[in-house]
Amino acid sequence: MARHAIGLDFGTNSCRALLVDVSTGRELADHIFPYPSGDAGIIIDSSDPNLARQNPADYLLGIETAIKGAIQKGKEADPKFSCESIIGIGVDTTGSSPMPVDEFGQALCFREKLKNNPAAMVWLWKDHTSYKEAAQITELASAIRPQYLSKIGGIYSSEWWWSKILRCKNTAKEVYDAAASWVEICDWIPAVLTGELSPGKLKRSVCAAGHKAMFNRAWQGLPDQEFLDKLSPGLGSLRDRLYDTAYTADQRAGLLSAEWAQRLGLSPSTAVAVGAFDAHMGAVGAGIVPGRLVKIIGTSTCDIMIHPNNEALQDIPGVCGIVDGSVMDGYYGIEAGQSGVGDIFLWFVNNLVPEKYGRTQAEQFASLEKACATLRPGESGLLALDWNNGNRTILVDARLSGLLIGQSLHTQPHEIYRALLESTGFGALAIIDRIEEYGVPVKEVVNCGGLAVKNPLLMQIYADITGRPMKISRSEQAPALGAAVFAAVAAGVEAGGYGSIHAAQNAMVGFGKEYRPIPENHKIYRQLYALYGQLYNGFGTRRWSGRMDNVMKKLLDIRDEVRVSGLDSTYSMEK
Repeated sequence: MARHAIGLDFGTNSCRALLVDVSTGRELADHIFPYPSGDAGIIIDSSDPNLARQNPADYLLGIETAIKGAIQKGKEADPKFSCESIIGIGVDTTGSSPMPVDEFGQALCFREKLKNNPAAMVWLWKDHTSYKEAAQITELASAIRPQYLSKIGGIYSSEWWWSKILRCKNTAKEVYDAAASWVEICDWIPAVLTGELSPGKLKRSVCAAGHKAMFNRAWQGLPDQEFLDKLSPGLGSLRDRLYDTAYTADQRAGLLSAEWAQRLGLSPSTAVAVGAFDAHMGAVGAGIVPGRLVKIIGTSTCDIMIHPNNEALQDIPGVCGIVDGSVMDGYYGIEAGQSGVGDIFLWFVNNLVPEKYGRTQAEQFASLEKACATLRPGESGLLALDWNNGNRTILVDARLSGLLIGQSLHTQPHEIYRALLESTGFGALAIIDRIEEYGVPVKEVVNCGGLAVKNPLLMQIYADITGRPMKISRSEQAPALGAAVFAAVAAGVEAGGYGSIHAAQNAMVGFGKEYRPIPENHKIYRQLYALYGQLYNGFGTRRWSGRMDNVMKKLLDIRDEVRVSGLDSTYSMEK
């Protein structure tokens, strides 16, 4: 009998269950559950654009609805499929997305008194209300514990664990005081499935702990109590109510509880893997190996690489972290990323595109991409910065914002759209350059996610900007597939799974289309990238004291040169 695993992928707006044959990697079925709460699943506040929370009740409903939906579709796709063949469940989520819990591990917002209090909910990764607290953490750590910052790029982010907890302490004392502990949702969901919710007993992910909570075995786990109390009096007492051990995602969190086995129609012998973040599991689902950068492209991007943990590795300023075991056991995981990619394109279409490009969102995207494909690199005379949601890497500054330069009275919406596409490509190259600068070669790039699969123009632009081939993951659901890979390993060989991640990857992972850089386009983009670098440093760093007067005129020079050169457009050159 075939064996299957389920990958549960909890994204920003929805939950997905992916049913995978562990022998072949065949994706038998999937089912998506959009979160019902808030605005597309996000609790927002019109008076504070930095606030973004989620209702954990949506996750519980999502587990049941998504898994049952995938199982039903699996039965329709393959009459031989049986629930008895499911050997494991893996879980990936957004992060850092911490949540205050009571002594039983239940979300504080499940209490009647706190049910409408956003501070008692999940503090979603894209919540930036704690930017002041993040700066405070960076300042103190730089002064007395520089080692805490050395493995996370040198700057602490408002997207991360401690800044959000400190923000809660500063602004929602009733919630902070009521919290027995805090839990990342990538740890909470496996705990729910296994029934072991006790904050002191549930298994915590080294991925979340190392990249977001300054956890490192070199200093016995989390930041010490003295540091936390200096950060905010009394904060240190929370440390003993958190954790001192963290696990890689190939470890078993436990077995499916009797309650959830009955609700889902699965065996209570089903293994549940330790959770991790979507990007890190997505990297495994996209076939990560040393030298291969994996880009998980969605509302934002995460860039992931691995490096053998028995080889020297420098600290890399500005990355989101270097953590042993965060992607795969035996390797350092290197995380970087961009705070806005798909979100930027969606903002533009939802707010600034006229009806001549279509009445529906889908029509407008299709029309814009078709019109963009007729443009050559540099032809519009436009250049943009990809900071509409701040900068995650390298500057780590949530208070940076977007910029478009070069527009005239003749500028058209599709030209702006292309400039936004290109801006995310330039941001991607800035990350690659920083990683390579510190001794980690980026030989090839694998892209995954809906944008990578459905937007060939974007992928060709990325290839042309970076000067590297852009491979596409065979799976459109790389994070969910990665979660299924870990589920197959957590289940073990005896259950029909695997003894290592490498073995599971070899059986379950593959590649699709590849886009190769066009030399003529890359040459033009190198000129534009130099100008992007001026804007990047000029608006993003305090140390910049260079000139800017050349940027607008150089853009016009490039535009004019391209218009008389007769170069073909990039869209038709995909391979």
